[in-house]
Amino acid sequence: MTSLFPMFLFALAASLSPGPVNLVGLGTGARRGFLPGMIHVAGATCGFTVLLVLIGFGLQALLLQWPWLLALIRWAGAAFFVYMAWKLWRDEGQLEAGEARPGSLFLQGALMQWLNPKAWLASAAGMGAFAADGEAGRIGLFGALYFVVCFASLACWVWAGCHLRGWLQQPQRVRLLNGGLAVMLLLCAPGMLLG
Repeated sequence: MTSLFPMFLFALAASLSPGPVNLVGLGTGARRGFLPGMIHVAGATCGFTVLLVLIGFGLQALLLQWPWLLALIRWAGAAFFVYMAWKLWRDEGQLEAGEARPGSLFLQGALMQWLNPKAWLASAAGMGAFAADGEAGRIGLFGALYFVVCFASLACWVWAGCHLRGWLQQPQRVRLLNGGLAVMLLLCAPGMLLG
């Protein structure tokens, strides 16, 4: 049986490191508050875990058979992140009330994972390292562990964003944060196409 500690370290490094999903979590926490941010976290965590488990059960074989599918995912992901950056850039800088559409935040988080080549690569690398034999018990164990680590890691980004909320009481500061997040999302887009 593979030790849980290496699985944990892999999941932590992949989940906590900055990336588009983490940046959106930071921004959601800062602009909307903790509970809406956690809806994004729940969607992103569920979306990633489903992707991870499906790759464990052989989805990567489909991508190897049809490489154009991975190219399509990369282009769709880059386009989605450019769209999100554009929305942030054009925002007027008003903090939003905590009442966001929960379904849209959840779906956005899940969709971001499925359009994020970093998530695909982390899933394939993790399953290759810890469940390459395709044994259902290992896939389930790694998926469950990754779910907990991913949820906690993304929640840290939302928590950090919530702590920026006090500083963001002026619209120009919100626009500054949004502009920075927009630029970072734009910088992620070319990496998706080259990945």
